Amino acid sequence: MEEEPLKNRIILILGIFTAIFLISTVVSCLQLGKTKSSHDKEVFTRMDLEEKMKKAEDEKTALEAKINNLAKELVAEKATHSETDKELLQEQLVNKSLSDELQKVTQPDKTKR
Repeated sequence: MEEEPLKNRIILILGIFTAIFLISTVVSCLQLGKTKSSHDKEVFTRMDLEEKMKKAEDEKTALEAKINNLAKELVAEKATHSETDKELLQEQLVNKSLSDELQKVTQPDKTKR
């Protein structure tokens, strides 16, 4: 008879431990789900940022190439402009000398009249 209450106590204690372990297992699974969700979100964010960074690097490379090409074009345009200025100056000097010659030629004619 004395064994019956002892068995009941042992069963009750084992039942309580089982319930505690069951509750801790459920809580652990819920916590794992939250952790996995957080990890997945972090991985997604990281991948998205890496894609954006790669795209920005590609745009940067393209813009640098475009800047280099424009700089080369600018140098070529400056050289062309310089040559054009030299030609214009020469033409102005020729025009000035021709104008002076024309004035010399026409001046004596005015005095004769």
